Amino acid sequence: MNKILSTVLLAWLGTSASVVYAATSFLNVSYDPTREFYQEYNKSFGEYWKKRTGQDVDFKQSHGGSGKQARAVIDGLQADVVTLALANDIDEIANVGLIKKNWQKEFPHNSAPYTSTIVFLVRKGNPKQIKDWNDLTKPGVEIITPNPKTGGAPRWIYLAAWGYALKQPGGNDAKARELVKKLYHNVKVLDSGARGSLTTFAERGIGDVLLSWENEALLATQQGSGKEQYEIIYPSISILAEPSVAIVDKTVDKDGNRNLAKGYLNYLYSPLGQDLAAKYNFRPRDAKAAAKYAGKFPKIKLFTIGDVFGGWAKAQKTHFVNGAIYDQISAEKP
Repeated sequence: MNKILSTVLLAWLGTSASVVYAATSFLNVSYDPTREFYQEYNKSFGEYWKKRTGQDVDFKQSHGGSGKQARAVIDGLQADVVTLALANDIDEIANVGLIKKNWQKEFPHNSAPYTSTIVFLVRKGNPKQIKDWNDLTKPGVEIITPNPKTGGAPRWIYLAAWGYALKQPGGNDAKARELVKKLYHNVKVLDSGARGSLTTFAERGIGDVLLSWENEALLATQQGSGKEQYEIIYPSISILAEPSVAIVDKTVDKDGNRNLAKGYLNYLYSPLGQDLAAKYNFRPRDAKAAAKYAGKFPKIKLFTIGDVFGGWAKAQKTHFVNGAIYDQISAEKP
């Protein structure tokens, strides 16, 4: 009887120990171009968190077009945090009650820890002589860009082109619409996300120009023989892209990960987090990190979505909801 009891007790202790020391599962749902960044970031933060709390964390990542990722969370994907391409996608999640409405006030810079912008990636020598947004409307130019209906980068791209047209002498909405219409009629392949477009352009060899996140364009020139194959063109003016982050309150309240989630996103603003962001070609917010990597990120004239479009909610309604301007120009003949 004692032998049986001892066996049961040992089995129970073994089970108990495995539960006590099991790593905590944690999911970051992010957009296309952050895969490599968050792989290293998770390792760095995991080591910091282990030293600070003794807690082991099993980090999981999910990547795709920002809009599709937001929809996946709304439809039940149990994210602890979201790190998406634009604030509007997080607002969509907040609108169904999974994230607090005032999420932008939880972290510095409206919960946007790093920035980027939109640039052109062309083949070496720039055979089509593409130098600015208006060059993208010329006959025979084949453009690769993601779909504004499914990703965050393509909405930044679309708005960057629209804002460029508005800021030209005599610029107005009619001229902006015409430029953007011509641009999208030159699109050869419309992928669902930024990373898919990079693959189409770089690996499949399709198109004359990729409209891209700056960080994705830099990545293409840094890998393999990319420096010999591609070059980055900075247009005369572009948009300040501000990828956003938030805690998914509904999830962390259920799984007990709120402190972990808060620490995870706060670490993005730390010197180490900012340094990693710059290493993976995102423009850091921290002044010291920005100065350290100043040579990596050329100065460019930028406008904000608030300045030109009145914020994301207004821009989304005017340009991207079903039946709005993007759908209208897509249906029109060249």
